[in-house]
Amino acid sequence: MPTDLRLQQLTDWVQSERPHANLQVASADASFRRYFRVTEGSNSWIAMDAPPEKETLEPFIDITERLIQASVNAPKIYQQSLEQGFLLLGDLGDTPYLSALNDKQADALYGDAFKALLQIQTADTSNLPVYDEALLQQEMNLMPEWFLSKHLGLSLSNQEQSDLQSVFELLIKTALDQPQVFVHRDYHSRNLMVTTSKNPGVIDYQDAVLGPVCYDLVSLLRDCYIAWPVQQVRQWVTEYRVLSQQQGIIPEVDDELFQQWFDWMGLQRHIKVLGIFARLNHRDGKAHYLNDLPLTLSYVMNVAANYPEMKPLVDIFQKYDIPKSIGTVEISQ
Repeated sequence: MPTDLRLQQLTDWVQSERPHANLQVASADASFRRYFRVTEGSNSWIAMDAPPEKETLEPFIDITERLIQASVNAPKIYQQSLEQGFLLLGDLGDTPYLSALNDKQADALYGDAFKALLQIQTADTSNLPVYDEALLQQEMNLMPEWFLSKHLGLSLSNQEQSDLQSVFELLIKTALDQPQVFVHRDYHSRNLMVTTSKNPGVIDYQDAVLGPVCYDLVSLLRDCYIAWPVQQVRQWVTEYRVLSQQQGIIPEVDDELFQQWFDWMGLQRHIKVLGIFARLNHRDGKAHYLNDLPLTLSYVMNVAANYPEMKPLVDIFQKYDIPKSIGTVEISQ
């Protein structure tokens, strides 16, 4: 069997401080990072392996400090080696929100997630990367490149490309018009851990930016891994809007405008995610992400259908029969 040299180096590094520690695989994510649960007696930690030639640890460390200062339940850093690409973190358990969410627990779990999100949105944003026009555009470009062209083998006409760009520009403008706050950027059910105190534990935040207030909210409530009835989501959106206004995170905003911010921010995110899931399959060999394309596509089609401005996007997807080729998920009204 091939030797996992990185794992051996990580084990040696952990055991230099904790000689009786054992390591077992905890998880991997969509990047090159891997995570191992470290146990020694009744104590446990999480070891992160981030190969230095592929990943940099400085953003993770920086954002961790900012979140902890904002009283967010992020994992404490106990040991670090930037040179080797290793971190030893506090263990937030092994129960992600995705495993715990159901009709009976959703209100309470999302209520806790709203409180944590409000804390995140008040974290220090000084010198954070900015979710600017260029980044929003770059993200959406992943969809025609990786989803339409690479995955489906489609080639859009010049007019279709122009129509698609007109939609992208509307989504960008709306995103930039929103109040700008600290954005986790992947705030969903796989990155929130159910914890016995200060629920939820928050992970995978190293790509944080200064950006639109609705971005993390739509990541949470129009999650690419779990769907809720449209009316239920609308109620949660209203609940969050009231809380954020009470805490001064956003100014007084009427429900209709805030709902449009939420909907169009979701379109930007889900357009991007269609491209990311296709890229994870074709470039990185992570085919299981294709299983999440139907729900993501359903969000795009359902929301875009409600706005005449988004008709060019709907027309392109319908012309090429994309919902039929990919499949969609029925989301109850």
